[in-house]
Amino acid sequence: MKTGLIVLTATLALGSGQPGFAQSSQPSSEPRSFGGPDAVPNRIESDRQRRGTLFETGFLDTYWDWKDRVRERHGFTYGAEYNATFLTSSDRLPGADRKAAGGIFRFFGSWELFARDTEHPGGLQFLFEHTHDFTDTLPSSFLIESAGNVGVSNLPYNDEGWRLNTLYWSQKFRGGRYEVVAGFLDVSDYVDVYPLVSPWTDFFNLSFSIGAGALDIPNDGALGLAGGAWLTDSVYAIAGLVDLNANPTRPWKGFETFFRDNEYFSHFEIGWTGASQEAYFLNNVHLTLWHTDDRAGLESGYGAVLSFNHSIGDKWLVFVRAGYANDGGSLLEKSVSIGGGYTPGGLETLGAGSQLGFGASWGKPNRALFGSGLDDQFTIETYYRLQVTRELAITPSVQLLIDPALDPEESTNWVFGIRARVAF
Repeated sequence: MKTGLIVLTATLALGSGQPGFAQSSQPSSEPRSFGGPDAVPNRIESDRQRRGTLFETGFLDTYWDWKDRVRERHGFTYGAEYNATFLTSSDRLPGADRKAAGGIFRFFGSWELFARDTEHPGGLQFLFEHTHDFTDTLPSSFLIESAGNVGVSNLPYNDEGWRLNTLYWSQKFRGGRYEVVAGFLDVSDYVDVYPLVSPWTDFFNLSFSIGAGALDIPNDGALGLAGGAWLTDSVYAIAGLVDLNANPTRPWKGFETFFRDNEYFSHFEIGWTGASQEAYFLNNVHLTLWHTDDRAGLESGYGAVLSFNHSIGDKWLVFVRAGYANDGGSLLEKSVSIGGGYTPGGLETLGAGSQLGFGASWGKPNRALFGSGLDDQFTIETYYRLQVTRELAITPSVQLLIDPALDPEESTNWVFGIRARVAF
């Protein structure tokens, strides 16, 4: 609890005294919002882009134009998407399923309600979703339950039904040069952000996503707050804390658990970018520190993530990331991942067009969860997101699991997956 109070103080200080945290280094009337590629305003902006596609249908152009007019006149914009994924493996644990599939419908929006067209706009951000399964084994538990790997593929896919992902107020000041957010948050939007972090458009395996698999991730819809600021033109800092006992299917309980249980996930990040402040996570190196308090069934824990990514030319991106966790609920206690990506349409369309991604990782299972004596494991993944039309993307993926820690009988296991995303 003490750590949470310290981070809360840092959050308020960051949000009140330093310039800039999500603004382009070039003049812009609409600075990029706080958070990574999946933060609601940023995902809406990516989906509305016109980009090179396999087929130019123009089927919904009138609809997209109407949405732009509503945004310009009323400051309200929204998006919807449907995601489905399927996984299968070459080997499985005895009695386990060899396939898993699930789907998620998401509806999200951004409404600028306060001081629009001024230097300190404020707005409401929201995201509601419905998650459902198509098979007995969920995609999010397939690696552990069927493939014998201490890991997660397709993390968000579960069977909880309707749930709240985010509902928060975002307040910018001084032309959007710094920002504070408060409400029900998804920490993956603003903790350890890098360009290929999205489970909707990028890697399937968590070891290439938030925390490189060595971060104790709170649930979605967690009541809390965060803030960030530019300390110089290139150096930024982010801090925040959220409720560890969040339940996105019953989000109103967060008011009770936040103030009664006092069990928090807290984080602090310091980073440098060589890109514009608008795309601070493009050319980026950052150190993220985190802490979790005790909660039911788990001791407190802490850890760190060191991340580096850099663009090469206007189409290639490389990354090196390392995570460390001491206790807590992370899957891995140590991890290292390396890899890269290729964006045929140029990095300015990152997250919005076709994308090749590839990576390799090493991980040591967390003894606090799985006990001691498990072997280290290795993962290799490559995927290609094909932007078929403006609205439809298809992403096949191949993962090679080497020495899966929970299946000592197998030295390798292939996992094949495909993901479809329709955005409108």
